[in-house]
Amino acid sequence: MHPVFQSSRRDFTFGPWKLSAARTHIMKSAQAERLADELHMPSLPEMMFGDNILRIQHDRGFGIEFNATDALKCVNNCQGMIKVACAEEWQESRNEPEHTKEVVKPYDWTYTTDYKGTLLGDTATLKVVPTTEHINTEKLKAREQIMFFEEVLLFEDELHDHGVSSLSVKIRVMPSSFFVLLRFFLRVDGVLIRMNDTRLYHEADKAYMLREYTSRESKISSLKHVPPSLFTEPNEISQYLPIKETICEKLEFPEKMEPKPEASLETMCVKSK
Repeated sequence: MHPVFQSSRRDFTFGPWKLSAARTHIMKSAQAERLADELHMPSLPEMMFGDNILRIQHDRGFGIEFNATDALKCVNNCQGMIKVACAEEWQESRNEPEHTKEVVKPYDWTYTTDYKGTLLGDTATLKVVPTTEHINTEKLKAREQIMFFEEVLLFEDELHDHGVSSLSVKIRVMPSSFFVLLRFFLRVDGVLIRMNDTRLYHEADKAYMLREYTSRESKISSLKHVPPSLFTEPNEISQYLPIKETICEKLEFPEKMEPKPEASLETMCVKSK
């Protein structure tokens, strides 16, 4: 008999920051159908964790969080579909036959998202500015005590046994800093591997966070020199995937408590070129 899943919520205080990680059940079908309608999608990922969240909030109210619903708002439903050998069979399994032709064109069934997080704050928010400053990976390699660690799965779909599409976020907190990795990983068997990573780093003595977004992608046909066993290991395969896009940003703390609009898709998604 399998153990019963228990929802969990963990909080951790890092100076003026409250870090919260919630892991709950898969969204119920009725709720998922309503959300799919709101997002103009015929269906959501098979495993949609709508209440799972990682939130990083300053005691002044500003901050950033990562959740599945906002991530799906960044899916580009206007882009062309990736073809697979059994595309028609897959499409029929996900939709009622009479609706199939209607949804094929606008439906990105890989759920590819360039989501980078949702900015928080009613009266003040983080200011996003371009930067040439990079996250110091050498500092991250230093042996420091890990005071808090959590990994949260936001959504996952096995693409009708044609691969996997998943979005997860993890955080680790050290005495001097915290580091977040949000990763979208896509593997369409026999076709391609795509990985969109957002890294967020904050040092306790700085008045900003650094955010780096990197998009990597390769056709499977270009990975003949790579052992196929690595195709299912994001950490291992990433070094073989060419970088398609990199965006470096500084999330500056607000100096004055001025009214700001609520978070919009411009704060969450990578802007189209």
